[in-house]
Amino acid sequence: MPVPRRSRRPAPDSVDPFTGFPVTALDFYDDLEADNSKTFWDAHKDLYTAAVRVPMVALTDALESEFGPAKVFRPYRDVRFAGDKTPYKTHQGAFVAVAPATGWYVEISAPGVRVAGGFYHASSAGTAAVRTAIDGPDGDALATIVARLRRAGWDIGGERLKTTPRGYGADHPHIELLRHKSLTAARNYGFDAMIHTADLLARVRKDWRSVRPLVEWLAPRLEGTAEPR
Repeated sequence: MPVPRRSRRPAPDSVDPFTGFPVTALDFYDDLEADNSKTFWDAHKDLYTAAVRVPMVALTDALESEFGPAKVFRPYRDVRFAGDKTPYKTHQGAFVAVAPATGWYVEISAPGVRVAGGFYHASSAGTAAVRTAIDGPDGDALATIVARLRRAGWDIGGERLKTTPRGYGADHPHIELLRHKSLTAARNYGFDAMIHTADLLARVRKDWRSVRPLVEWLAPRLEGTAEPR
């Protein structure tokens, strides 16, 4: 079932066209990794807004008509139950969701820019639904999609069981896919000079299109499987 294209919301007049992430965005995250403190943040918040958040919003707004609205994540970490109490994320991500924890992703951090697609987390019901589909007639289609992405240079990742999932044999033809508790395809642009220009928009669009078959395979299986909050 194809993932529906969502209509674009009218962009506010204050949103400028995307022209790339400035070099100062990478410098900001280099410095934040060295000094992840409120003092540093307060002194550089305007730089974060201008060099990181505003370009990310412009990028995702430009992609919205084809892929849907993105959530541009807050820069603050939830440290309530974390051993690491540093208050700020050392990357800025944005995510277009088409099903629970399923969709397209773009991120900037000190190592540069990367894009991804797939699902990064599933409830027990979601994991079971994906495995049931892999075990059925549609499993070959997913295997073909993943193989094509890998041949095209995508990094296939996600959390995986080291053992065989309960109820499936170790000799299952798709046992490696069945071990996945999340499944993503990612590509790093790193420090490519292109990330500082408007050309990045076309690259992200092209790569999100490339990973669309994976997202479209996963979305109907994971729709409605989110755990209640």
